[in-house]
Amino acid sequence: MTTLERTFALLLVAAFLLLVYVLQPILMPFLVGFVIAYLGDPLVDRLERVGLGRTLGVVVVFVFFLSILVAALLVLMPLLVEEINALMHRIPGMIRWLQQTVSPVMVQYFNVDPFALQVDELRGQLTENWRQAGGIASRVLAEVTRSGFALMAWIANFALIPVVAFYLMRDWDGLIASLRELLPREMEPVVVGLASECDEVLSAFLRGQLLVMITLGVIYAAGLYVIGLDLALLIGLLAGLASIVPYLGFVVGILAASVAAIFQFQELSQVVLVALVFGAGQAIEGMVLTPLLVGDRIGLHPVAVIFAILAGGQMFGFVGILLALPVAAIVMVFLRHAHGRYVSSVYYGAREPEDGPPTTP
Repeated sequence: MTTLERTFALLLVAAFLLLVYVLQPILMPFLVGFVIAYLGDPLVDRLERVGLGRTLGVVVVFVFFLSILVAALLVLMPLLVEEINALMHRIPGMIRWLQQTVSPVMVQYFNVDPFALQVDELRGQLTENWRQAGGIASRVLAEVTRSGFALMAWIANFALIPVVAFYLMRDWDGLIASLRELLPREMEPVVVGLASECDEVLSAFLRGQLLVMITLGVIYAAGLYVIGLDLALLIGLLAGLASIVPYLGFVVGILAASVAAIFQFQELSQVVLVALVFGAGQAIEGMVLTPLLVGDRIGLHPVAVIFAILAGGQMFGFVGILLALPVAAIVMVFLRHAHGRYVSSVYYGAREPEDGPPTTP
């Protein structure tokens, strides 16, 4: 690659980042639609191989995805609402238990009572806060309703997601072929090779990590339900979603479940069972789920994952958070190739050979 080509590539990357920054308010439906199309394209290709037309295959995949989403909402939403309502009713009891157990210890050793608030007062404050929150929500809803443009823009963005996903999924192979035709013939083999490796990495991340998150959420929720924790589903789903960052789901889940177990059972022995549940889930993830579903193709260190998410959120907001890990995975592909070229170059330490072997007199 010549200096001019490198400069042109860097300018393209800079222009892309600037475009993302400028257009981030409207990018959400396109990003979500792209992810849906990317995840669904292999399924559509398989349906094509068995004789189904491309458009009909896209419709079948859409119906499949929509059925999973609707079924999950119908099953999970009532359970989540029930658990949240139960949690709100148990807060005064939790405060009472803290007053009876933790407060005497704090007063004895530190002369401080952090839980001196009366339960009746707390219940009154909670009720008043709920009323205020309801009033605020009503005012916000009324303001949004009056602002017809904002409401229509939100509805339009949401409605665009299936439209964008449908057309991208239907025309995916044609779009890829068109982009390949635009490449300079001399650079095509290198670019196609890098693109194939990036596709492998993104497939490993998007499809593999999504399955890992869902499986871990099910394992954690089922394990906590078996030991009798009331908030099993809520904590399990939270830990599963947080598992997008390595070890974050484990840390968040075990802390939340331990606190919930102490409040519910008021026995430290239940915390041991919580630790066993999350320890088993972590062992299954490390020994089975990640090697089987993700493998070692991504190559992102956990610290790099955390930094990528924070940097993406800082620069591009929520859109940046969605793009952070896929972009970081692609950057790792280019860095590995750059590292390989650097190691094989003379700059790494290999000296130029002498003109010939020394002669003997």
